[in-house]
Amino acid sequence: MASVTSLSDSVHQRLAAALSAALPQAGSADPLLRRSDRADFQANGILALAKKEKANPRELATQVVSGVESGELIKDVEVSGPGFLNITLTDRAITENLAARYADDTGRLGVPHAEQPGTTVIDYAQPNVAKEMHVGHLRSAVIGDAVVQLLEFTGENVVRRHHIGDWGTQFGMLIQYLEEHPHELDHKADEASGEEAMSNLDRLYKAARKLFDADEEFKTRARRRVVDLQAGDPRTVAMWQKFVDESKIYFFSVFEKLDMEIRDADIVGESGYNDMLAETCRLLEESGVAVRSEGALCVFFDDIKGPDGNPVPLIVQKSDGGYGYAATDLSAIRDRVFNLKANSIIYVVDARQSLHFKMVFETARKAGWLGDDVKAYQLAFGTVLGKDGKPFKTREGETVRLVDLLDEAIDRASAVVREKAQDLSEEEIAERGTQVGVGAVKYADLSTSANRDYKFDLDQMVSLNGDTSVYLQYAYARIQSILRKADASRPAAHAELELHEAERALGLHADSFAATVAEAATEYAPHKLAAYLYQLASLYTTFYDKCPVLKAETQEQIENRLFLCDITARTLHRGMALLGIRTPERL
Repeated sequence: MASVTSLSDSVHQRLAAALSAALPQAGSADPLLRRSDRADFQANGILALAKKEKANPRELATQVVSGVESGELIKDVEVSGPGFLNITLTDRAITENLAARYADDTGRLGVPHAEQPGTTVIDYAQPNVAKEMHVGHLRSAVIGDAVVQLLEFTGENVVRRHHIGDWGTQFGMLIQYLEEHPHELDHKADEASGEEAMSNLDRLYKAARKLFDADEEFKTRARRRVVDLQAGDPRTVAMWQKFVDESKIYFFSVFEKLDMEIRDADIVGESGYNDMLAETCRLLEESGVAVRSEGALCVFFDDIKGPDGNPVPLIVQKSDGGYGYAATDLSAIRDRVFNLKANSIIYVVDARQSLHFKMVFETARKAGWLGDDVKAYQLAFGTVLGKDGKPFKTREGETVRLVDLLDEAIDRASAVVREKAQDLSEEEIAERGTQVGVGAVKYADLSTSANRDYKFDLDQMVSLNGDTSVYLQYAYARIQSILRKADASRPAAHAELELHEAERALGLHADSFAATVAEAATEYAPHKLAAYLYQLASLYTTFYDKCPVLKAETQEQIENRLFLCDITARTLHRGMALLGIRTPERL
């Protein structure tokens, strides 16, 4: 089905045409249309245009009104104040436009595909091999997955990349420790679950790190082991591969609990760029972008200096010949631009790494790897805080394990579902509890602008009141309950009916779904879609309170209100899916 022109776009076209007719010398003019609490829409663009053309704004506004045809779309246009236009639409236009979206059997609700889609490589969900995932890994995964869903839905060609930490000094340290302490490896590891195997690896890693920091001779042996790994020594590589494989099993189990699809082919860790590192350094040095400084290969920047006023370099290769993160990240850019043909590269990475990525992007531009036709963008996110406003830790001061956090959210949500459940089995309560709990965690993250910190408060997250996913899920489940109770009555649009104020507000908001999805995708801003869905659920609650559905006065009104219920449910379902959140039919 073709996309459906929104009501705001239709009104915008009418006003722009009337503006151009009133001031032909101004060319195309933007009426600056927005939703208003004084009418359905307000146009504010006449003031600026009148000032530019030295015209009287109120007279120009009156002239524009005379050029706007009222009829099936526009019921009334009035001039307000110094030249604002207040526009009221016909009830028929609202209902007919929603009916066109409702008729879209693709499930897209009339949302268009991009006319000229590009290729976006998005780097997100980047756990570390041999380390348990903690609360700090939550945001990259959840935000990245939502952006992927938004971009794919709007037609973009998306390539997912999970840049896991699977290379470097820590693996020499871990392998050497295991060689010297083989008895510390759990001999039941082959029978252990992903979480148990990972917990065992994490314990080994901490023991190896402690010895590495305390024993200079062990540190030397561990660094020699890194050289063996980089050189492809079969025994060392085999041990490394076992760590990677066991870690992946664990990663998949955590992402499955998060209700996210992570494909093995999309996991290209630091090791995936190992063969490119030497060439990356050679190209940078030969082009003069990087220079040797005290034996290290560095890139300097005019505008990046430390507190002492001295330049802060990006170190691409260390003085001992080892490669830093910059060499890997620059090699990844080369691969993504030249092999994957990316038009955009998005990095969903902690805001604390902003300086690093600023330097990496600028280096890649200097080297000619990032041309003007390629966008590189760090979607920087803030920190997850505890209720006390400090970084989220356990009572013992340890970083909170992600699995523990999700399990607690599911337990809390299951209790809420059990309290409200009327006809659900224990199995259904467990299933709904998982969907509600994981949804609550995701929504709390996604309803906050990515660059802001947010407080992790499970009591609030699983609340039925306020801006929570549980509130949205219950709105959806309530609609499904109404539709089930409708018996022979079926949703059907009746454009001839006069609408209640609450019906108009709900219909106008539902109409702006496509515009909101486009904005959220273009700006990589899932929080804008979350805010839209919360407003939709709130407007539905008002409609439900003020407009009887199954006890409406006429059969036509019953069908029309069922239609408004159903398109609201479909919009909630599609919007929540784009955020990676389930909408259970019953709660």
